Amino acid sequence: MQRIRLRYTKRGRLRFTSHRDFQRAFERALRRAEVPMAYSAGFTPHPKVSYANAAPTGTGSEAEYLEIALAETRDPQTLRRLLDESLPDGLDITDAVEARTSGLADRLTASVWELRLDGADPEDVRQAVETFLAAETVEVQRKTKNGIRTFDTRAAVVELTSAAAPGDPQGDRPLDSACAILRLVVRHVTPAVRPDDVLSGLRAVADLAPPVPAAVTRLAQGLFDEESGTVTDPLAPDREAVTAAPSTAAETASATAPGAGTA
Repeated sequence: MQRIRLRYTKRGRLRFTSHRDFQRAFERALRRAEVPMAYSAGFTPHPKVSYANAAPTGTGSEAEYLEIALAETRDPQTLRRLLDESLPDGLDITDAVEARTSGLADRLTASVWELRLDGADPEDVRQAVETFLAAETVEVQRKTKNGIRTFDTRAAVVELTSAAAPGDPQGDRPLDSACAILRLVVRHVTPAVRPDDVLSGLRAVADLAPPVPAAVTRLAQGLFDEESGTVTDPLAPDREAVTAAPSTAAETASATAPGAGTA
């Protein structure tokens, strides 16, 4: 059984699709692309697809990950192209690699987010960020299925910076007279600290309240490198392992080539 790991995006209006919506769209794409999926056993077999740390509904993302198991060997890049063509624009498969290591989910320990605050004064945002970072704890509340939960957002934030937004005629929203961009690097902790929790923290410590909801996009997620302070590509170990050894597809092609095994 071959395992393929995929990176995909949620762009534009497709950021408002829920995780369940994406699952349905992806399973339809698997059928359209005639992917030879491996299925679970039991009375109700289902395709073996593992999703990892999906972004919240309403947020865009350039770095979502999943893993599929195949009953037959396929070239990862050909598979990526076929699946990408079978999905709607905005749900784009941008990378594929044969899984040669374990623990993809364990390598998703941090995320890089961009928060576009239309109508917010950049100087007010800068001062709010300084106040947030200077605080030892920033407690916020979130409603959960078990009731209201209070937790600290400050400890999970590795980096938080602000800047005035440049003009972006291709963006999801028009550029107002005032606009600020936040860049956030946050660790994946329990309970999870989401971008909207950090915005709640900025409101709590500095009374920052943008006039319209923030446009939030995940730029990257992966293993947080303590030395460099960066979030690394979680597919890199698999890519390096494939480079170091021939892929399953290459081995199969070699074994079945005319004249294989002859002197």
